[in-house]
Amino acid sequence: MVNLRLGNTVPDFDADTSKGKINFHKFIDGKWTILFSHPDDYTPVCTTELSAVALSYADFQSRGVQLIGLSANNAESHKGWIKDINNLQPNGPEVDFPIIADEDRKVSELFGMLDELDVTNRDSKGIPFTVRTVFIIDPEKKVRLTLAYPASTGRNFPEILRVIDSLQLGDKHKITTPANWQKGDDVIVHPSVQGEKVKELFGDDVRTVYPYLRFTSDPSKKQTA
Repeated sequence: MVNLRLGNTVPDFDADTSKGKINFHKFIDGKWTILFSHPDDYTPVCTTELSAVALSYADFQSRGVQLIGLSANNAESHKGWIKDINNLQPNGPEVDFPIIADEDRKVSELFGMLDELDVTNRDSKGIPFTVRTVFIIDPEKKVRLTLAYPASTGRNFPEILRVIDSLQLGDKHKITTPANWQKGDDVIVHPSVQGEKVKELFGDDVRTVYPYLRFTSDPSKKQTA
């Protein structure tokens, strides 16, 4: 099992999905990618999560982010389950991204996503199901965020969108984002930006609280102004 850390290259694998076979590294193909796992098909919390993702999928796409799910079942099971998910919001968008078939838990083990905490979270053979893990992966196939939720707790996808906004903004501009930051709020000048470079990048729009804490406006607001 790989202990994936921030900055690691994600493992490659081949798998069947609800939309056919994929190679994971080829699937990423220079795009921001979110991989998120589920313990089992036809389970209540997972069903609400995938419905929520379908409803907000356009928000991810507008940021150039593609999604891929995973659940510990085969592809045919996924296809049947997707029908239930789509019916949960009959007037909403349908699930339009692949779900990896991981009945043997090989991908889950490769990414360190097996539930070793909850002894009740096992299949009929006693094999652990996956926890609700999220990996944000950048176009260079590097892990930029990991989150692991217990099987009992549904994820907060607006928070995942918020992190995407922060990462993409920070990669483009020399900034970081403060606690509870939301898109459009002031950001922090990266500590590595010093001297004349501060004025070159941010002009006079810098508010210094401490020498190590300097705020500036969200650079994306300046571009659209």
